[in-house]
This record gives sequence, structure tokens and C-alpha cells, in this order.
Amino acid sequence: MARYAYEPFPYEMPPELRGGAMGDAPVAIIGAGPIGLSLAIDLALQGVKSIVLDDNDVVSIGSRAICWAKRTLEIFDRLGVGERMLEKGVTWKVGRLFHGDREVYSFDLLPENGHKYPAFINLQQYYVEQYLAERCRDFPDLIELRFKNEVFGHRDYGDRVVVRVSTSDGPYELQCRYLVACDGSRSPTRQRMGLTFEGHSFEEQFLIADIEMDESPFGSDAAERWFWFEPPFHDGQSSLLHKQPDNIYRIDLQLGPDADVERELSNETVVPRLKRILGDKQFTVDWLSIYKFTCARLERFVHGRVIFCGDSAHVVSPFGARGGNGGIHDVDNLGWKLAAVVKGTADEALLASYDRERGYGSDENILHSSRATSFMTPKSDLERLFRDEVLGLATDHSFARRLINSGRLSVPCSLEASDLQTPSEFALVRPGMPVVDAPLETKNGPRWLVELIGNDFVAVSFGNGDDPELRGVPHIRVHPKGSRLDHTGFVDVTGMALERYGEGLTYLFRPDAHVAAAFRHPGSKAILKARQRAVGQKTLQAAV
Repeated sequence: MARYAYEPFPYEMPPELRGGAMGDAPVAIIGAGPIGLSLAIDLALQGVKSIVLDDNDVVSIGSRAICWAKRTLEIFDRLGVGERMLEKGVTWKVGRLFHGDREVYSFDLLPENGHKYPAFINLQQYYVEQYLAERCRDFPDLIELRFKNEVFGHRDYGDRVVVRVSTSDGPYELQCRYLVACDGSRSPTRQRMGLTFEGHSFEEQFLIADIEMDESPFGSDAAERWFWFEPPFHDGQSSLLHKQPDNIYRIDLQLGPDADVERELSNETVVPRLKRILGDKQFTVDWLSIYKFTCARLERFVHGRVIFCGDSAHVVSPFGARGGNGGIHDVDNLGWKLAAVVKGTADEALLASYDRERGYGSDENILHSSRATSFMTPKSDLERLFRDEVLGLATDHSFARRLINSGRLSVPCSLEASDLQTPSEFALVRPGMPVVDAPLETKNGPRWLVELIGNDFVAVSFGNGDDPELRGVPHIRVHPKGSRLDHTGFVDVTGMALERYGEGLTYLFRPDAHVAAAFRHPGSKAILKARQRAVGQKTLQAAV
């Protein structure tokens, strides 16, 4: 029996079937998973209404995506659920890597202090969806959740999209300015449009087993990530173990391409297999799944007024936690751009930058995932020899550790090459990079830099100096350590902020908290020009 209590979301007859006119919303979102719900919240924070359509009425069955990275948690913080996730999740930063029964080495993911969020937490996807759905209720006028509403067709008319929806009360239509497909790796929207993924499918099969167990398999209360190449309990394969909330532990076992799915999921096979790992510890199986994976993506994410986001746009292997995290990074990139276009503060051409920037991010994730799979499952004697020699050297030689690939853990990609950024040779946090957090102090208590940035453009100056008079861009001053606190100022109490950004520099942040530009001597005209470049406008308008 599953540990999580699944409670169905309520179904209500859509207003279109109660005698109303065709529904109309700026944005319709297909899929009420983490990606679709996050996008709805992001749009609502910027005053844009959306209707979310989902053919189901419960959160995801099974833990699914569980590993959420620091940058993703910062995005969730902006959306209003980050602290709740941190409180519930299992924080870990130590990973251990084994070859057979020998520990090759261990690593610390975030040795640097001064960040609100850790390198990673583990939290089951069903909790994330629950928190996001509950957060949506804070926007009753801007987010409409429609469960048991299955989209079975749509048509793009060039200036709007008409969506056809099926319910238990009958079919109906609604129209929107933009339709965003967040309907997963098997995306029915993608299939209806005849769009195909480009990439590579891997034949290897993996078993996911979530088990509930009071006694820690790590031998202590520590929460760590353990990865084995050729573990003694699972000949010739690989295995992964880490902890989730509620005393649930995730075990991944490589099964090989010829494994019989039905047999591998049976208790007669699963329980003895798990006992070989866990010994005489008592456990209960919470959830099982077998999967193959693909590293591939759509050639384009934007097709007219239909936009693809998350797994509907790209898929990767689960090793490295780049799937769910990459999807939330999509939302972070798309939300502010779509809102600006809908509100008329940016041209529709800005949406093409979502395609370019997140296409680049997807390529980076696919590259790392493909390399991890090749290292984990060598396809030739030469590849296996290389892997085993690297593992042998890594115990005593740090250079060899950099060659080991059990999944390069998710980090945000840089957007330095994007034409939305204004290049800078002197910035310590280069344009295109996401915000680097730091602790601050105010008259009313401590704050984090990451809490002050997002949802709009904002200029932040580090160190004392004259404040530029800006029109249309909020400005924040971070004073040096030891400065006197006033009612509006922020003080760098540890010195970390100025160390990370540079004394006397001003940065312009985009609404997704990526740096758009940096300045030594900021002026209103220069900052507003960089802002316009960041929304895809090449020239300075007369209003500036």
C-alpha cells in the first residue's frame, strides 16, 4: 500500500457546458504536473490568467522526480513553495561512489556557505504537485484548474488557438491566445501535430523501487547519495540508493535490455533482489516501475501559438536529475516572456528566444545524460576497460574523478551566448548567469539576495555610491559590511555579496533572475537600453 494518501481533486462542470459562451483565456496549459502548475503560478505572479487542463484528478502516482537542485529550489522560492519543499524534503550534499564493494571516493556538492538553499533536496513529485496545486488556490481570479478535462484536439488560427476538450458531461471548446503543452514525454499534443523527437533511445532497462524502511541502510542517520558500478549484490550492473521523506528510500537497479518486465515487477523477483541489498532489514515496497529512457528533443519548442515545455519538449535519462529540474528551468525562462507578450510590453518575437535559450539548455542536458549512460553501460570491451581503469585510478588521483560519470548533477546552464544579454568583460557574475545568492541584513531582520530578485527587471548595486535615477526599473542598494542599517537598505553582513559580485558594480537582472547586464558607472539610459535588449527590442524607444 502506498505511503502517500492520494486525494482526488474536485471535478466541476466547465462553464461552457453550463450554457455559457466559449471560454477565453490569454493562456491555456495542458497538464497539471509540476511544469504546468509552475507555469500557471509564474504567469499569475505577473498578472496573466491561465486555464490548466488535465485528464487526471490526482497527483502523480509514485515518487517519480525526486531530486531538486539548488537553482530549481530558488525558482520554487520565487513561485512561493520553496520553503515548504525545503522543510519537508531530505537535504543531502554528500555522495559516495563505489566499484564493487570498494568505495572509490566521496564528494561534497556545496562546500560554500551563504546560500538560502542547499545543493539538492530529495522530495517526491507527488508532494511537489500537491504544494503547487495548493499554491494555485492563492490566485482564484488568475488560475483555473480543470481536472478530468482531457484535451483531444486543437487548431491554431494564427491569432488564437481553439482547444477541444472532453469531460464526463460532454465536449466543449475554449480559445486562448497561446497554448502551452506541458503534457509529458508522451505528449498527445506533440503526437497530434506529427512532431517527432530527434535523439537517441537507449535499450537498457532500469528498475525503480521505492521502499519504506525505519532502519537506515546507510548505517547512520546521514542522507547521502550512493552509486555503485558493478555492486556485489547485482552482478555486472549499476545501482543507486538515496533517501526521501517518510522513511522512503529510492533504489535504482540496472536490469539490462533483455529483462522481462512482468517478471522483474513480481514480488517473487523484487523482494529477494532487494534483500540482497538490504540484508535482514525490514522493509515494505511502496512503488515499483521499470523504464527505458531517451535523450532527445523537438527541433523547435515554439510552433506558432503552441509552445512546448518540459518533457513534452525534451527528455533525458534520470541520472543527474536533469529532467524535472530542466523542465522548471523552462518555466523560469518562458513565464516572464509569455507574460510580457500577452501584456503587450514585448513583441511576439521574444518567444523565439525561449526556443533558443532553452534549446541550448536542453542540448547541454542531453549531452551530459548521453555521456553518463555510455560510461555506466559500456558497449564495447574498450569502453569497459577505460571505465574500469578510471575507477581504479580515482581513489588516489583527483584527475580521474573528473572522468567518472554516474550522472553529472543538474546545474543551471549559462545563457552568455544569448543575444538578449549585454556582454561584459569585468562582471564577476557574467551576463547570462543566474543570480548567485548571499545573506543580507535589513532593519527588519535577515534576508537573502535571491528573495529580492525575480518576476520583474531589477537593478542591484553592490557597495556604496550614488543611486542612478531609473524610470521603469526598480533599484536595490547592497551596502558594505559594517554599514548603518536604515529602513530601506540592505547590508552585506558577511561580505559575501560584494566578494561574489564586486565592489562598485551594478547588475541588471531579468525576471528569471539571470544577469542581463553589468555596469561600472550605471546611468538611466544605459540600464534601460540593456533592459530593452533583454526583451528583444533593438532600439531605444522615444519614451526612454
